[in-house]
Amino acid sequence: MRYEIRVEGHLSETLTKAFPELDHVVMSGQTVLFGSVVDEAHLYGLLARCQSLGLRVLEMRQQPE
Repeated sequence: MRYEIRVEGHLSETLTKAFPELDHVVMSGQTVLFGSVVDEAHLYGLLARCQSLGLRVLEMRQQPE
């Protein structure tokens, strides 16, 4: 499964390194993290990581394969 997670603001290089399994792009005051997610547990782990880093998730969606 491929997912896209949009978070508020421009993430620093340090914060993007907290998501080594995802690629990222910065656009319109948001950072878009995207990539393959192994399973539901992995997805919840990514969201928990966002929360623990104080990131505000604006949108999350599954992408077509």
